[in-house]
Amino acid sequence: MPAAASNSIHDNAAQQLAVLAGDVAALEAIGLAWPPEQQAILERFKLAIEALHREALLRLVRGLREDPAAALRLRDVAQDPIVFGVLRLHGLVRDPLETRVRAALISVEPMLAQHGGGVELVAVKPPDTVEVRLTGACQGCPASGQTLSEGVERAIKEHAPEIVRVLQVRGPTSAKTIPLHFVSPFARESDAGFIDICALDELSLGQVHTRKLGDREMLLYRDHDQVSCFDNSCAHMGMPLDSGAVADGVIECPYHAFKYRLDTGECLTVPEVQLVVHAVRVRDGRVAVKSAG
Repeated sequence: MPAAASNSIHDNAAQQLAVLAGDVAALEAIGLAWPPEQQAILERFKLAIEALHREALLRLVRGLREDPAAALRLRDVAQDPIVFGVLRLHGLVRDPLETRVRAALISVEPMLAQHGGGVELVAVKPPDTVEVRLTGACQGCPASGQTLSEGVERAIKEHAPEIVRVLQVRGPTSAKTIPLHFVSPFARESDAGFIDICALDELSLGQVHTRKLGDREMLLYRDHDQVSCFDNSCAHMGMPLDSGAVADGVIECPYHAFKYRLDTGECLTVPEVQLVVHAVRVRDGRVAVKSAG
């Protein structure tokens, strides 16, 4: 069949589906005006019909899949918008994997945008891997790991349960200055994972300070109202950093002169390594650090 004719048939089917769905919605709207007991009867009737149709369709699909030729034909027929819509309604088919992944990313875009960031889909690698790139303020942010796992990864796995791995792909950093947010947009106000560690006023501007969090020693750095936090441990040999010289937001390890940016933990001496970063939340003049668990 010519492509133009196929597209025309597809468009007509989509229009028919919209009309039929509109009829169903109109009838449901009428039912909403009925007394509660009548609405309950209508809902039970609707569920019973849907259960009957789902069981019949399920048996039909199972039977056709047993024959290879019929299974191929079934996949072709399922592309019809009306057939696909009904099968999806009954949970017998799903949107393509990439479509569901993109829907997941769209669902988290508003939250990321509030913090000047975003996320891009790099690749979907069936059967179980997705690669994404954090952008804007999320790129290079010390809380990016939390953003990825608690926001982006969770959304993807909700929309596409077959995805096992969500990998962050690093992109070239823009020459434009990017505002950093040391609190992930997915760090909820009530998140018990944040532990109060000190008052903001206890941290001198442009200097590093140490605080204990459990059995770990943290290195804190304040730049106005922004606070970053790292393990007080050089990525080179694990030596403490707190006695190192600080200049222009960079600390130099007093033992082997490795240099690190105190806003991101990035190592300027050996770019392949960086400090262990912890998300920080500043609320009401108090500094809280995300527990390492």
